[in-house]
Amino acid sequence: MTSAIPKEKIDGDHSSHGYITEKDAYLKRLKRIEGQARGLQRMVEEDKYCIDILTQVSAMTKALQAVAMGLLEDHISHCVVDAAVAGGPEAEAKIKEATDAIARLVRS
Repeated sequence: MTSAIPKEKIDGDHSSHGYITEKDAYLKRLKRIEGQARGLQRMVEEDKYCIDILTQVSAMTKALQAVAMGLLEDHISHCVVDAAVAGGPEAEAKIKEATDAIARLVRS
């Protein structure tokens, strides 16, 4: 018999996210990004050179993209794989959810 994922997990009870084992690392990265955002604000307040500001915006964008890619990888390897094992509409929903997330990331 195939083990099924509880319906509440698929429908919104995300008590066990794929990123949970890396939560501290994600929080550390996000706090660093928060500091970068404050640094950008300070650069604008201090009338820094626009190219220097754009360089920092680029660095911050890459940092956010790295977080997004890590979360996406964790989601696919945990949530999507678990749903695929269960099969049925849950699997289809998780695959659609992941492809929609990928599309949003590609557009950004």
